[in-house]
Amino acid sequence: MSDTDTRTRTTETESSEEDVSTICPECGGQLRTEGDRNEVVCADCGLIVETDDIDRGPEWRAFDATERNQKSRVGAPRTKMMHDEGLSTNIGWQDKDAYGRALSSRQRRRMQRLRTWNERFRTRDSKERNLKQALGEIDRMASALGLPKNVRETASVIYRRALNEDLLPGRSIEGVATAALYAAARQAGTPRSLDEIATVSRVDKMELTRTYRYVVRELGLEIKPADPESYVPRFASELGLSEESERRARELLRTSQRAGIQSGKSPVGLAAAAIYAAALLTNEKVTQNEVSQVANISEVTIRNRYKELLEAAEIGVEA
Repeated sequence: MSDTDTRTRTTETESSEEDVSTICPECGGQLRTEGDRNEVVCADCGLIVETDDIDRGPEWRAFDATERNQKSRVGAPRTKMMHDEGLSTNIGWQDKDAYGRALSSRQRRRMQRLRTWNERFRTRDSKERNLKQALGEIDRMASALGLPKNVRETASVIYRRALNEDLLPGRSIEGVATAALYAAARQAGTPRSLDEIATVSRVDKMELTRTYRYVVRELGLEIKPADPESYVPRFASELGLSEESERRARELLRTSQRAGIQSGKSPVGLAAAAIYAAALLTNEKVTQNEVSQVANISEVTIRNRYKELLEAAEIGVEA
């Protein structure tokens, strides 16, 4: 027998063995690997053909989140919301050892020096100090406005881009940070009005507007116009209105959009007026003053807009 025939038979044998290893011995279905323990399971009948006995989880058990965090020996995942992405070491402020015992005076002085040097190494240059201050501002404002984590993450990325592209000279750190948060909130579909942003920011509304336009233009951010419907759930929740009122408010806004009366009008004012009009239609007690305080707009705007919404709804019904 020649070497060529021997190699051919060997290849055929290996291929047949490989085909058998991917076929279920019970029903002939295809096998696949799934689960944390690398179990080989049939996709058709569910037969477990092979299992990996190695337990890849921790050797300890935890029965609640607090115990799990105490026993865990790994840190949090990387995040753009911290200037060092969470990769640095944090030294706790408590002067206690791993067993909860108080440190001696000599050890306390030593830990204080370590904290000082650790803080210096975390911000090695002016750029990192700038980033640390800005991300702290973003986190503070997002917490005050009740914005979710994904908005904070997006705002941090926008600010990092502005810093890397040298958009900060001539502008304040607080102004660019506020503009980044405002843009991130609109991109995520959880917008806040300029007045709401200005109440928690350390810059005035005019500077915020100017900086926001500059950042959006220079970074080429794609931000759609704010949809009045995106404000409705928050306003309805803060006023304690029912789902029926929220649904009617959405219908009023859609009718007004088809009628073309939303052009050139504030989306916050339209949403507040729709909420007030919907409450009237569903016989729920809410005053213009209460709606204006929640939406942070004047009662005059609500009176003007809600009449336009009701007229558009009547025209839509007649048509």
